[in-house]
Amino acid sequence: MVSQETKISLAFVLAGVVLWYLTSITVENDLWAWIVLVGVGVLAPTVINERRG
Repeated sequence: MVSQETKISLAFVLAGVVLWYLTSITVENDLWAWIVLVGVGVLAPTVINERRG
């Protein structure tokens, strides 16, 4: 059985990758794309899982 934390992390990682791609093709500065990827794909699920826990 997959834990709720894993489901949350996976959903945010997938959203982060999609948003990273969209940001990278629409914004000239790659730094913003990486900020979106790390913010949505790593930081957001970590914060959510820590607050739930």
